Amino acid sequence: MRSLFTKPLISYMIGILLFIFITGAIQSKLTNHVIILIAIKGIEFIILTVIILHIYDRYMKPIKKASEAVDKLVQGNYRTRVHDPAQGMMADLSYKINMLARNLSELSIQEDIKAKQLLTVIHNSESGLVLIDEKGYIHLVNRKFLHMFGKTKSDYIGHLYYEVIDNERIHHTVQETFLYEKNVKDYFTRKSSMNERHIEVVGAPIFNERNMLNGAVLVLYDITELKKLEIMRKDFVANVSHELKTPITSISGFAETLLEGNLDEEQTKQFLHIIFEESKRVEVIVSDLLTLSKLERENPYVSFTHIDVSLILHDISPIIEHQAKQKGIAFTIDLQSEDLSLQADEEMLKQILLNLLTNAVNYTPSEGEVNLEIGAEKEYIRFKITDTGIGIDKEDIPRLFERFYRVDQARSRNTGGTGLGLAIVKHIVEVHNGKVTVDSELNKGSTFTVYLPKEHEKEEP
Repeated sequence: MRSLFTKPLISYMIGILLFIFITGAIQSKLTNHVIILIAIKGIEFIILTVIILHIYDRYMKPIKKASEAVDKLVQGNYRTRVHDPAQGMMADLSYKINMLARNLSELSIQEDIKAKQLLTVIHNSESGLVLIDEKGYIHLVNRKFLHMFGKTKSDYIGHLYYEVIDNERIHHTVQETFLYEKNVKDYFTRKSSMNERHIEVVGAPIFNERNMLNGAVLVLYDITELKKLEIMRKDFVANVSHELKTPITSISGFAETLLEGNLDEEQTKQFLHIIFEESKRVEVIVSDLLTLSKLERENPYVSFTHIDVSLILHDISPIIEHQAKQKGIAFTIDLQSEDLSLQADEEMLKQILLNLLTNAVNYTPSEGEVNLEIGAEKEYIRFKITDTGIGIDKEDIPRLFERFYRVDQARSRNTGGTGLGLAIVKHIVEVHNGKVTVDSELNKGSTFTVYLPKEHEKEEP
């Protein structure tokens, strides 16, 4: 009805009515009394029309503007406002509609911000995420998932999960999650041409406000590093047991023989010597394990002092020269400058050099060569140990610094090695914020290079 109340239409009606009355009066030759009556009725009609127009401007038009504003709000346009200069209750209604629009606009902005923040967290998560609805269609995948499985978002979103995700363990996890409506965990290995990744997938059901299943979310964790640590832990326990078993068995066996008696003095001394040597071996292994344990603490104690490299060489060179001479190996030292110095733990630095040089001598045959070269390189002091020994296979180099890892099992034990020396070297270098590299070739020799900073950066309290 409100569309009928427009000024042009009302004016048009007034004109038609006046024309009918005047034309009728002329044709019927009405009396003055009738004409006056008609004029009065016309004036009344005009007054009524003016009143109607006033009501329209005062009430109907503001209601129309308010209704249009509410329609726009319903459609999601929160920028709309009522600008009609209404009065009274209509003014109050317009003010409240504008206030509602402002509140909805602020809520919309806050929701957009929260949605963007949530998406940022999802896409930057270190775990792969997949959102699947109750019909099996994918609605969301994050960057980590795309990194794990490749392709783009458009290859997954809007598709059924079993058509675009080529992995039976994931399919099984989704099916179990929908079937039992509870968290389901599974594990699989994903192989590629470059490497092998271990993935743990967890499916979690999503319920609506009526507690009805509404979909599922998949979380995929890359647990490759955890698997490696688990393997290293198992290997470590097995290796410790194996390393300690041999000397302890020897000690136990020879001690039992001694207790039985019936041995001459020479045999008794021989057995006691074996027990003594094996006990020393156990002591060395335990000592090295304790050293590693201290170095692996979160904040290991390191006594940094100013060290003159030439003085360190004065202390360790006689030991290595004696070992080399016994095997008929040429040992040389190349100190590129007499004033080389650095800030480090003196005992730990000696341990690095002794471990690497002793290994070089032990794994170099007679008439071979071992060389220690020391020089400066930017902010580091470089210790380079080169030998002409048996060398190391390239496949063994990545595991070289693991505990108890030996390239040559039998020879390492025969030389008295515990298999912990290189692990200790690595940890000492790390607590000094340095680095160690290995370059080796089978039957041609090896080169270990240690870089230690000249200056120690003190941590702020």
